[in-house]
Amino acid sequence: MVSHPNVLSLIGNTPLVELRALDTGPCRLFLKLESQNPGGSIKDRIGCSMIEAAERDGKVGPGSTLVEATAGNTGLGLALVAAQKGYRLILVIPDKMSQEKVFHLKALGAEVVMTRSDVGQGHPQYYQDLAESIAKDTPNAWYVNQFNNPANPLAHEITTGPEIWEQTGHQLDAVVCGVGSGGTITGLTRFFSRIAPDVEMVLADPVGSVLADYVETGRVGEAGSWAVEGIGEDFVPPIADLSRVRRAFRIADSESLGTARDLLRCEGILAGSSSGTLVAAALKYCREQSEPKRVVTFACDSGNKYLCKMFNDFWMADRGFLDVPLYGDLRDLITRRFADGAVVSVGPEDPLAVAYTRMRLYEVSQLPVLRNRKIVGILDESDLLLAVTESNDAFRHPVHRFMSTKLQTLSPCSRVEDLLPVFDAGLVAIVAEGDEFFGLITRVDLLSFLRRRHGAA
Repeated sequence: MVSHPNVLSLIGNTPLVELRALDTGPCRLFLKLESQNPGGSIKDRIGCSMIEAAERDGKVGPGSTLVEATAGNTGLGLALVAAQKGYRLILVIPDKMSQEKVFHLKALGAEVVMTRSDVGQGHPQYYQDLAESIAKDTPNAWYVNQFNNPANPLAHEITTGPEIWEQTGHQLDAVVCGVGSGGTITGLTRFFSRIAPDVEMVLADPVGSVLADYVETGRVGEAGSWAVEGIGEDFVPPIADLSRVRRAFRIADSESLGTARDLLRCEGILAGSSSGTLVAAALKYCREQSEPKRVVTFACDSGNKYLCKMFNDFWMADRGFLDVPLYGDLRDLITRRFADGAVVSVGPEDPLAVAYTRMRLYEVSQLPVLRNRKIVGILDESDLLLAVTESNDAFRHPVHRFMSTKLQTLSPCSRVEDLLPVFDAGLVAIVAEGDEFFGLITRVDLLSFLRRRHGAA
């Protein structure tokens, strides 16, 4: 029987798989599945490395509190190790992190402090500045500081790099990396400059990050915004060694997320948003080559952390990352379109228990009531609450007894401004033409539409 002494011993030695279904040009492209680490990402390596280095240096011990700023996976790696070693962990995270990551962090026992993702260094709500401040104000606290921690790149220099070199049989031409803290690209740069200096380092960077510009010009420009989590920066991390990067690819959010979805559909690999950026850049690099090369990039983490985001068609469409038919009328504001089979509804004879279950499952506050594809009423949380407070067995009663039949219907050609009186009356807008039902428009749908129209992030 083969076993491991604890979960931390499972970190590293992740598999390498060749991508065969995607167009890699004349090259062979390999993906190192860092998603197979026990915490689900490449950051398990540095979480373990940084904490154990701090233990050796006497910076942490029994009763210590660890504090860190993280966009996601470093926090999960630290939380995994801290939970196993019995340390308190406070994590400061920007508010664009996926809910799955937040739930995962809290389940591991980490204390999560949410802060703004739209502010830069120097602002008191900037995640790194806030984390440093919390560490200073917390007794017996140690600020992990992945961006300046030498144990971060060391983890990749002594584990990730040698693993890749052995797994490729010492036949490797390029490695495609992203930069969050800079640990991966720095550790691999140090390893390959010593062992195989001909291996090329290639940067994959989200559009909006300053790093690709820095590689090409040596200057740090003004950062934009991007949806991809975990990579891209508005500054050059102090530990980031980009000296051997000769090629940088800027990947837009839409391409990153679309590539990650392609990776699942074509290769069967469920990976996260930063992996989409890396694979998209690696594919571009491979396709521009005139001679065959062997290239490695990473599945940085698992896509199961993004099921409510990039693998959710509604989330993708709402943010303009997924093409949907546009009509130039109110139908464009409907998130869940009836014609697409996306409307969550109930029938008039369904019991209220069914309506309640669907509201909870799909996180909606109102349900259209449909009979033979025609809307005959609407049931919202207020109707449901009133019914169940008046009767102990109301959940068994049919929907039609409590639904509202006073419907506020707008035709698709109505103006956007016509929605406001409907919302002021506390109602949801029903878009229909004759007997044809198209869907509902809520306040949130209108806000999302206005955000897209005004070009907000």
